[in-house]
Amino acid sequence: MSEVLKVLSNIRSLRLATRDFSVEQLENLLEKIETLVSEKKVELAKAQEEENARQERIAKYKELLEKEGISRQELAEILGLDVSEKVSGVSKKRSTRPAKYQYVDENGVTKTWTGQGRTPKAIQAQLDQGKPLSSFEI
Repeated sequence: MSEVLKVLSNIRSLRLATRDFSVEQLENLLEKIETLVSEKKVELAKAQEEENARQERIAKYKELLEKEGISRQELAEILGLDVSEKVSGVSKKRSTRPAKYQYVDENGVTKTWTGQGRTPKAIQAQLDQGKPLSSFEI
């Protein structure tokens, strides 16, 4: 929370901050704050009207689709969406990638690497010594 908001939100802090102000200055501040509040209300009302209009359009199209007998899956196909991911909200889990490289780590254990992500330390150490990556291929 900003310091200005802290002062404006607390009546004691506000009194302390404005104790040296004249009545005219306080009335001027009040007018400006009232202007800001009314502008904010107009802005929020406009945003609400736009959202209501949007929801009405969506409802109209849903009704039209139901009348025409077009299902969600058919609409998704028309729009070029993957039905299982976009319409149902369920995403497919990507299958695991097959290992491309095999190496022996610092402990003498044989391990594999898909080639994706960070290069394992054991492979990187040998690459730094000049050994080609193709020598690790399975």
